[in-house]
Amino acid sequence: MTAGNVSTTFDPTAIAGATETSLPPKTHNQPPEAPEVALFQQIDDLYDTAKDFADGEPIADDKMEAVITGIYNDLHKLGKEADELRVAEKKPLDDAVKAIQDKYNKYIQPKKGRVDMAKAALGDLLAPYRNAKRLAAEAEARRIAEEAETARIAANAAMQASSGNLAEREEAEERLAEAKRLETTARRANKAATTGTGLRTVWSAEIADESAALDWAYNHAPGEFMALALSLANEQVRAGVRSLPGFKVVEEKVAATGRAG
Repeated sequence: MTAGNVSTTFDPTAIAGATETSLPPKTHNQPPEAPEVALFQQIDDLYDTAKDFADGEPIADDKMEAVITGIYNDLHKLGKEADELRVAEKKPLDDAVKAIQDKYNKYIQPKKGRVDMAKAALGDLLAPYRNAKRLAAEAEARRIAEEAETARIAANAAMQASSGNLAEREEAEERLAEAKRLETTARRANKAATTGTGLRTVWSAEIADESAALDWAYNHAPGEFMALALSLANEQVRAGVRSLPGFKVVEEKVAATGRAG
């Protein structure tokens, strides 16, 4: 740790090598400097100072701890100031985006806008009617298919019975051709009943056996499953729980994220 190279009275705003004569001349027509420029410079200076201390060597005494604590606190303070500037700078943009969102959300917000709400209401009207039409069409397609199957069986029987009788053979051939036409009609009717209905199929899972579902979830994605379990456990620990089945609650001291010391 190069503590000896850094004074406890370090001025984070000073720029190394800058003097009155080396700085550019001041002019009255220059635009004002953005407030974040000086702030970023201070943070950059403190960052470089922190690198001098954070060189892998531990703190040796209270004096060194006080110096590092001061740098820590200054960085924390400047970080808060930078975040406040960020929030202020982007507020006009946030307000503009919110105004646009509010203007359009009335109409196109998912599930809450007028478009989706009206479509949902009309869909509720259309679904029962379309479903009834689908069921009727499927029933008619089944009827035609059954009729075609009956005609096919009868035609095959007639073909077998017409052996040696030309007239009956001709009639049996006609009956077989009609049966094939009915089969074609049945296929078309089935396709018409199951496509272009204006309905869509929605699939979803429901838990029927919690134990089996948990076993499946763990085997399917053990990493994600355990990450969720750990997240739930940490939530309980943050709430003050210190004993959880299957978990070890670990205590660790870390530097405060606010003002140190």
